[in-house]
Amino acid sequence: MTDRKSGMVQAYGYPTVQGTSQIVSRAVAAAAANSHHSGRSKSGRSSKRYSVSAFYSMAAEQDNEVEDELAQAQRSLRDLKSKISAQSKKNFVLERDVRYLDSRIALLIQNRIALDEQNEMASHLEEHGLGDNDLFPDDRKMQLYGNFFFILQSEPRHIATLCRLVSLSEIDTLLQTVMFTLYGNQYESREEHLLLTMFQNVLAAQFETSTEFGSLLRANTPVSRMMTTYTRRGPGQSYLKSILSNMIKEVVDDTSLNLEINPLKVYEQMVANMEAQRGYLPPDLPRSVTPEVAAANVDVQNIIRPRLEKLIEVAETFLTTIISSTSSVPYGIRWICKQIRSLTRRKNPNASEYSVCSMIGGFFFLRFINPAIVTPRAYMLLETAPGNTPRRTLTLIAKLLQNLANKPSYAKETYMLPTNPFVDKNKQRINRFLNELCEVGDFYETLEMDQYMALSKKDIDINITLNEMYNTHTLVQRHLDTIAPKEKDHLRILANELAPAPAQVSRQENKTIDLALFSRWETPIQDLTTALMSENNITQNDILYMETKAIYVQLIRSLPHLASAPLDLEYIAETAATTKDAQLVRKGIKVRDMLRELEDAGVIDHRDQYKLLVEEITQELTHLGNLKEKILQELGSLNGVYQTILDHNTYLRSQLESYKDYLHNVRKQSGGEKTTKNSVGIGVEIDGYKPKKAVKTPPKGPFKFSHNHLEKDGVITESTVPENRRPNIFFSIVSPSSGTFIIAMHFKGREKAILEMDLKLDDLLEKQQDNVELLDLEYVRLNVTRTLQLLNRTFVTRHNTCDIDSELVQKLKEFRFAKYDKGNAAFVLKINPKTLMIIEDEVYDDISLEDLVDELPENTPRFIVLSYEVGCLE
Repeated sequence: MTDRKSGMVQAYGYPTVQGTSQIVSRAVAAAAANSHHSGRSKSGRSSKRYSVSAFYSMAAEQDNEVEDELAQAQRSLRDLKSKISAQSKKNFVLERDVRYLDSRIALLIQNRIALDEQNEMASHLEEHGLGDNDLFPDDRKMQLYGNFFFILQSEPRHIATLCRLVSLSEIDTLLQTVMFTLYGNQYESREEHLLLTMFQNVLAAQFETSTEFGSLLRANTPVSRMMTTYTRRGPGQSYLKSILSNMIKEVVDDTSLNLEINPLKVYEQMVANMEAQRGYLPPDLPRSVTPEVAAANVDVQNIIRPRLEKLIEVAETFLTTIISSTSSVPYGIRWICKQIRSLTRRKNPNASEYSVCSMIGGFFFLRFINPAIVTPRAYMLLETAPGNTPRRTLTLIAKLLQNLANKPSYAKETYMLPTNPFVDKNKQRINRFLNELCEVGDFYETLEMDQYMALSKKDIDINITLNEMYNTHTLVQRHLDTIAPKEKDHLRILANELAPAPAQVSRQENKTIDLALFSRWETPIQDLTTALMSENNITQNDILYMETKAIYVQLIRSLPHLASAPLDLEYIAETAATTKDAQLVRKGIKVRDMLRELEDAGVIDHRDQYKLLVEEITQELTHLGNLKEKILQELGSLNGVYQTILDHNTYLRSQLESYKDYLHNVRKQSGGEKTTKNSVGIGVEIDGYKPKKAVKTPPKGPFKFSHNHLEKDGVITESTVPENRRPNIFFSIVSPSSGTFIIAMHFKGREKAILEMDLKLDDLLEKQQDNVELLDLEYVRLNVTRTLQLLNRTFVTRHNTCDIDSELVQKLKEFRFAKYDKGNAAFVLKINPKTLMIIEDEVYDDISLEDLVDELPENTPRFIVLSYEVGCLE
């Protein structure tokens, strides 16, 4: 790749002098690019000198040639931001692993599979990137991938289209690549603005195609998942921690605070306490009553009244703090709110202000604020998860805030009706806040400048895993006709040259690489710069003036004792030219000559002590001084964020350890391998411990089944095999490894199979859970449930994965046959990973499904027996 920086400097007609012109030249070129593309005519903002000065100043802030306190603070801040971005990606991957094992353990328990299948699943958490095989693409493929991902990053419309096309099951992997790799530098303006441009495209298409206006941003879709993931990036986490953590901590630390206002729950707590104190219950207080009876109880009303007042008081505190934090809300989140407001009005020009604000609140509160209030441990706002009582209080606070942002419906939660005065009182207040969130400027001009400055760099790269590369390639290739329909589309050309997309590698072989990004279709920066500067009439004197100012700022930052007012520019140049530092000497001599050249051109005058230039240098130094203070403050804030992210990483790893304990105990209980202290780990290796090589188990099978047999048992539901040939068709099933099966279709007398299909037990279980009924084998279609039954019957050795106590079985029977006057009841179970016993977690009476979801923890599986109300038509 050519040196684009030197090309820019030469384009201005100046010789390339190491360390003097690069930053200024890049700024001037950026200013020219911005002016060329913007076409705006605002006074001041569009002026040539203002534009060049503004972009010069931005470049000067990143000056790497000076070693002062500002430069050191900037380096520290860049390093810290880079660490936060990298650690955020690690946490995202860990959270995805936890969700994966949540779902898989639940499926495996439901199927009660044997030990070997558990071990197969456990391999999902092997350490990645530790394999011996070097599966890197060759140099040609690496260059193609560098070009491929450059286009995906710099032209966000492609990713925007892809995010709308993928399924919900594919979105997490794609989000990892988009949020934490492609645009993974969470504090770099160019990547942030490109990511927001991608959001704009996605939201515009979502609004355009949606028919359900009310639930547009509330449904669980790839787009809503994407927006939630965006709020979990560093800036969003920093805001949540600074605004919410102290208030949440106060609620949790107050052990006497119980703000339950559901009359039924209050009644149950009241009679339980009374029975514990007296040893009996009065005859007029039965243990179980209807919600109406509980609400009518005078004692319950007296308990709820002060609680309701306190709940509203606490909610007011939360609301006031959030509303007063408008200026602290990350720019990206505010900009998304602005797009939602704009798209809502465009979609429905007659929409009321209430409806518009409801849409904004559907993102800001539902996707950003409330999840952090309800699950503060998952959002790194608390070190430990809150107990049941404070968790319920936080849930009620979140409900109040959500009811403010949306039209409240009390049909399923009548006990929330008394909080309506809080909603009425603050509705206008919250609407003003949501509208204020939207009052941010656009970034289009800045993005053009960022893009142009990016082209002047030689070191644009991303840190990406092989599987991220291959998965993105696969998804693009699958949807290529939609993403890049034209033959001459650059992305299509690259995808075709890279085809076919490689298969995913194992976790151990999934190495991380630094992929250099570039574009082979890039316009040579020298020619482009010359054209832009000519078109915008930026003269050599303009460039000379800005470069002179830049060098003076560098000299004063390097020799701070020269900063005393009034600045003597000739003395500063002379002092630098007579130092012992060769670089300062060169700059001093050069700037002295440039000063004379500017005076000869009539731009400045020594008779007024170069007043204009001195004023601009002084302003720039003041700006950089203020910048240092801001950077030091940001460093202090982000150090706290980084430590919190590290703590959350430890928490996530402890959750994975719980799964390892569970799998280890299953192994021990099932009479499998002998265990040692070092053998518990699956996901994180223990220092100094080298695991023994696994003993290879022989394949099971083949087991043969005739076509007629499988058809009779309902395994085959559809067949295109001619009737007269079916007696000669048979199927063989082999299990080469635990949880893996090969189904082959044979014709009698022929050695080679007609077709073969590889199946994973987990995949079949997931299809069954997703109500996918049929499995297509080209000539026949198999019933998923019957196929699972066949595989279990044929291959699975029966071991109990968990035991259940006889007392719990009796409780479940009583729950099953109990009579309820109204509403749903739920019996929640969980697994003790140490004893492998299924135990009671909680029993709920008259609970809505929404409340039940709120009560469940964000991770670790729960199993629910639900007794629900069935209505009937008269």
